[in-house]
Amino acid sequence: MSEVTFRDLSGMGEFRAAEDLQRTVWGEGDLPDPADLMMVIQAEGGLVGGAFLAGRLVGYIFGFPTRAPDVQHSHRLAVLPRTRGLGLGLRLKHYQRDWCLARGITHVRWTFDPLRAVNATLNIHRLGAQSDTYLTDYYGEMAGINSGIGSDRLLVDWNLASPVVAALARGEARGPAPARPLAVPLPAEADDLEAVGPARVRALRDSLRGALLAAFEDGLRIVDFDRENRSYLLSE
Repeated sequence: MSEVTFRDLSGMGEFRAAEDLQRTVWGEGDLPDPADLMMVIQAEGGLVGGAFLAGRLVGYIFGFPTRAPDVQHSHRLAVLPRTRGLGLGLRLKHYQRDWCLARGITHVRWTFDPLRAVNATLNIHRLGAQSDTYLTDYYGEMAGINSGIGSDRLLVDWNLASPVVAALARGEARGPAPARPLAVPLPAEADDLEAVGPARVRALRDSLRGALLAAFEDGLRIVDFDRENRSYLLSE
């Protein structure tokens, strides 16, 4: 297989390819980030980066400036299903980290569905992002693969220069978990939200939402995700 290369997108053809990639990943009905908007945001200091295999776009990441010069909001990360064994999601985030640090950006924020263990593993465990903010029904009713399953999100903060994040970026193993963390588990059925039905998804969301909101209210924050026990680990 050809080597994967990472670089910023260039030209409307590649921005349109990013539109098509989003439709493939999130399904028909989900509105992709428009090519012209991505082009303009890139021109004004945003990140539109891609993973290319044999010259074709197979993954992309899109982030834009915020009111704080040292903070970027990471809006989209998408990887074609046929390439998911290549670790492109992780590698695109590392590309983003290098890109941001080279421009004096030290924090990146984004949202993800807290019921999806795959995303929690990447964002919290493998990248070292943390969270103390739960956003209820953040996007309202959605389409595509998110249709009918609600849009609660965790807002995560990725401190690019923290010792944990820097060590993970170098490929080092995580240190020990914080002493006596609070563990909030995810049920196994959450791995396939589209199959369990809207009523059950609502019940799963209500349970997780209550546990995390209570923990955040007590001053705790998510510091890791235990993949083996499928649990968020929270500490002060």
